[in-house]
Amino acid sequence: MAREFQRGHKARIGDLTAGTDLYVGVQIAGPGLTFDISCFGLDADERLSDDRYFVFFNQPKSPEESIQLLGAQAGDSESFRVTLDKIPPHIQKLSFTAALDGAGQVSQIGPGYLRIVAGGEEVARYSFTGSEFSTERAVMLGDFYLKDVWRFAAVGQGFDGGLEALLKNFGGEVAEEAEAPAPPTTAQGAPGFAPPSGAAAPRRPSGARRPAPPQPAPDFGPPQDAPQRPRPRRSPPSRRCTSRPPSPRRWLRPARPARSRRPRTVSRRPVRTRTAGSRPCPAASPASRPRRHRPTASPPRRPADTAPAGRARPL
Repeated sequence: MAREFQRGHKARIGDLTAGTDLYVGVQIAGPGLTFDISCFGLDADERLSDDRYFVFFNQPKSPEESIQLLGAQAGDSESFRVTLDKIPPHIQKLSFTAALDGAGQVSQIGPGYLRIVAGGEEVARYSFTGSEFSTERAVMLGDFYLKDVWRFAAVGQGFDGGLEALLKNFGGEVAEEAEAPAPPTTAQGAPGFAPPSGAAAPRRPSGARRPAPPQPAPDFGPPQDAPQRPRPRRSPPSRRCTSRPPSPRRWLRPARPARSRRPRTVSRRPVRTRTAGSRPCPAASPASRPRRHRPTASPPRRPADTAPAGRARPL
């Protein structure tokens, strides 16, 4: 079963298939639109340093035939044969592109794809639609790039401009128009590998529904089989011990602003005195305080043998 790719996904070619002689098919079309599908062989700086590795309708193969343009077949608008073992070391990346030839926009295309077939079996497919683009006139579909091993990346990036703008973007030069050579016939020199079986891709009946687009990866969430613990609610601490809980509105009152403390002054009021068992009396002023009387000396006692004058002493 072919592995479905989405925009930005990458994978090793060795994880998809053990073969290195690959078939790359591209399907892209729209009402009244014509596309030029090509492959750019780029160096380590992602530049077209050698024009011989720009494979398109006027140059259908590279010097050592590691990249070959096969034409439309097996339901594909254009197809390539890529032999990874034959690619020279200075070619580090293969970029497959599609550019409009004439008026139109990429947003007008219908459902399309780029697929990889190894030994007659489809191993990878990147699907796209015109709703993913806007006013672009070209699109970079996918890349084969060398990073320790050969890998595949689904790009799906729109590009303003046509084929000439793509060529200038990769550092190539646009030559003057010349008479195009006759296209090679596919009957001569048929490739030894097995192309995908079937003359044409099955068409969808008029009443059938369009297949739903691939769903994005699910967001993070707890596992469904694990029960979730209820989160305990914290009640605000009560200031007084009563049987009735305090009203929740009480805790929503705004905090009172802090009062500014005035400097404390010492009053010079007279000290009040208080005796045990009595009410506090007003402050005693120096004028109302009781005066302390000093004890006077008592008169000297008369002796017992003396008597007052005029009285007789009893016998």
